[in-house]
Amino acid sequence: MWLEEDINNIDLASSVIFNEEHKSKSKFMAKEDGVICGWDIVRRVFELLKYEGEVKVLKPDGASVQKGECIAELYGRTKSLLMGERVALNILSHLSGISTKTNKAVSVLSRGNTKLLDTRKTTPGLRMLEKYAVRTGGGVNHRYNLSQAVMIKDNHIKASGGITNAYDKVKSKSGPMTAIEIEVKNIEELKEAIVLKPNLILLDNMNDNQLRECVNLCNGLVPLEASGNMTLERLDEIKDIGLDYVSMGELTHSVKALDISMKLI
Repeated sequence: MWLEEDINNIDLASSVIFNEEHKSKSKFMAKEDGVICGWDIVRRVFELLKYEGEVKVLKPDGASVQKGECIAELYGRTKSLLMGERVALNILSHLSGISTKTNKAVSVLSRGNTKLLDTRKTTPGLRMLEKYAVRTGGGVNHRYNLSQAVMIKDNHIKASGGITNAYDKVKSKSGPMTAIEIEVKNIEELKEAIVLKPNLILLDNMNDNQLRECVNLCNGLVPLEASGNMTLERLDEIKDIGLDYVSMGELTHSVKALDISMKLI
């Protein structure tokens, strides 16, 4: 799909300039510091283009890289290398951007005991890859989709008449291995949720003082996750509050791609 989008029918430049036998060597270069992710996809891009060569990875997924560092070497049919360059770089840069941002966030939280979660705020069609990039950066995957676990959110609660009513309905139809999480927005809702003893309680869009109050009130009875307006700066402020998890939609929904280039040599 990605190659069809970029090439469509023919590469009007490479197909004219180079014949099938012409081969070249290229280098992937990191143009900024970061954490690399996505080599399996890069390889597959060039395999589909029948590059008839080799990708020699110098910095594997999860490796830290510095600006100006060669992270891989690629040899193969020149036409194939140039046709796949942009698609390969797009996905490598995107996934590496996610793993880099995740790694920075995990580093901040490592000074406490809180784990970093991702969300379902992913690019359509790329969720599996983006969640892999989060793991590569040291984060933990939240539920993959709506079928994997239950999260009773504000709209469920409003439409069903309350937290307890929504929880009881879900619990009566769920198997013993189905995890149930309840979202709360204030102390009163937290008190109601604690009594139900779900697997996890999500503290949604609360300020730092409210988060501390919730942690003290819960006192370890149910694991707590905080979400909403989480930035690297805020993570540093709440890392010692005592939360079990913090989830960041920013890891995937608006991450900056890592700057990487591919140059023929």
